[in-house]
Amino acid sequence: MKLSNSLVLAISIALITFSCKPIYKCGEAKPAKKSILMPKIVQNVINERDSLCTTLSDRNNEVYSLKEDTSNLKSNIKKLEKQYNDLFNDNTSQSDQFRTALKNKSNELAAKEKLLTERETALNELKRVIARQDSITKRLNGILRDALLSFKSDELSVEIKDGKVYVSLSDKLLFKSGSAAIEAKGIDAIKVLADVLNKNKDIDILVEGHTDSNPIKTALYSDNWDLSVARAISIVRILTNEYKITPTRLTASGKGEFSPRATNATPEGRAYNRRTEIILSPKLDEIMQLLKTNP
Repeated sequence: MKLSNSLVLAISIALITFSCKPIYKCGEAKPAKKSILMPKIVQNVINERDSLCTTLSDRNNEVYSLKEDTSNLKSNIKKLEKQYNDLFNDNTSQSDQFRTALKNKSNELAAKEKLLTERETALNELKRVIARQDSITKRLNGILRDALLSFKSDELSVEIKDGKVYVSLSDKLLFKSGSAAIEAKGIDAIKVLADVLNKNKDIDILVEGHTDSNPIKTALYSDNWDLSVARAISIVRILTNEYKITPTRLTASGKGEFSPRATNATPEGRAYNRRTEIILSPKLDEIMQLLKTNP
């Protein structure tokens, strides 16, 4: 009976000892040998504790890894947020610049379209005026041809050139050699011409005197240029004084021998060059006004 009590006492002491004081902590090295006094149930508890320690260590490692990942993600998020804000601000700035540029281009395009429309309108108007001028020129050419049919082709010719009507009167029809006095037959031609011009008041008149290259020097005329101007003035005076052509429509000029129509090397060519040209052109006031309004 005393032995039994002693054995019970020893077991109780062992249980108390192993249950109240752990052999080692989690993470510490295990003892090299197991105590022979450790009951199986205590060993099982210790083994379970060791398993839990291992699991706890694994969970701690996972938590640490997750904390690192979380920290990295937060850092990446901040970087992405900064990139987003930078891109957003840049995009907003570029969008504003694009909208401003687009508005400016639209305004510029609208202005150019308006200018183009105005230019097209002016061009169409100019074409209309020119067409009307051409029509006047052609009609005037036909009227003069019909009116001057009684004169020979070597005395007088009518043609359209550069949008103008050229009436060329030969020297033998108008003047004696070296003279600016108009002959009777020449006055007849000028009368017919004046009658047409009085009925067509929108025509400007340029009278140009021409000579051959043979030099002249008289008491009245120092050279061919002087003579050609005097002949042009003689015709202008008859048109204004006798036939009441408005002086503002008329211009007198002399070209001397410097605008020949043929060679001066032959008598025929020189005769052809001795002429007075009356150049008729529709008034350009309307065209000039259009050009000033639409430069």
